[in-house]
Amino acid sequence: LRLLPQQTHLRAETAAATSAFERKRNVLCCLITRILKAEKQLHVDNLVFRVTDACQKGGFGPGLQFLSFCCHSVDVLSCVLRLLSQGYLRRQPGRPQVLEF
Repeated sequence: LRLLPQQTHLRAETAAATSAFERKRNVLCCLITRILKAEKQLHVDNLVFRVTDACQKGGFGPGLQFLSFCCHSVDVLSCVLRLLSQGYLRRQPGRPQVLEF
């Protein structure tokens, strides 16, 4: 038996945190694809540097200037792995550290 009512405010906080995480992941994925579209291929270290640099400078491009968040290399690498698994990015056969769009 349950005597206490369900706590809905905890679900709302969890939903808000999840939404913020998804927005951050989407922005990072957009930055990664935007950079790789322009460069065609890039070393993963250089890509991580460019994305974290864009986050620090706020260089998200038009329409995303209002977003500000801290971006770490782990966040970028997580998004790179996600994009690789979805097929948006690929590694060069002889040089797996070089990514292509």
